[in-house]
Amino acid sequence: MSEKEKIPRLVDPGASKFTASQEAWRVFGIMSEFVEAAQRLAEIRPAVSIFGSARTPPDSPYYLLAETIARQLSDAGFSVISGGGPGIMEAANKGAYQGRSPSVGLNIQLPHEQRTNSFQDISQTFRHFFARKYMFVRFASAYVVMPGGFGTLDELLEALTLVQTGKSQKIPIILVHEPFWRGLVDWFKSTLVAEKVIAPEDVGLIQLIDKPEEVVDAIFRHYEQKGFATLPAEREKLLNL
Repeated sequence: MSEKEKIPRLVDPGASKFTASQEAWRVFGIMSEFVEAAQRLAEIRPAVSIFGSARTPPDSPYYLLAETIARQLSDAGFSVISGGGPGIMEAANKGAYQGRSPSVGLNIQLPHEQRTNSFQDISQTFRHFFARKYMFVRFASAYVVMPGGFGTLDELLEALTLVQTGKSQKIPIILVHEPFWRGLVDWFKSTLVAEKVIAPEDVGLIQLIDKPEEVVDAIFRHYEQKGFATLPAEREKLLNL
């Protein structure tokens, strides 16, 4: 007997054929989330995804700022996509709901903190974070990132990684309220660039903007040459996220 054969196998006592069957059926559930959401969101372009803290109260300056930005984007012809919950997500949906273009909420089932806000023209609920995150990227012409916590940082870094690696088309990634984000961006430069784990130009993927009208202008400026239509090569990238 070889040394490798002498090593006992670690067996999960809870594993069974029934569990394997459950996992297989779960794959079909995940597939159905992708198909249903893709069909429902197919006509919303151009769209902007807005992220931020679920814990931001309605009387916060961040809430009012997100609401104003979303309203201006909606009136400018952009559908606005948010996470569909409270806080900044609600502010984004509320602003868009009052504007001319669709307000889209991509809700997630969570054991706490997430509740669906009432300012949504299109509402889609997900059980799986990765299916939901795919839709944020798949249909966004720009990312607008308000102050937030781990979830907001997760969405920000996901977008930066996809654009940096060429897995997604280059889109505006805008951080709103410079005082909140300055320390993070400075750390990117002083540590990540200095340690050569990212390139100096990677920091240039981020824009720091404070005023709502400047957010809208920055997005239009990015697309003024190529337009908002998705080119064949860009469609191929999005299909292979």
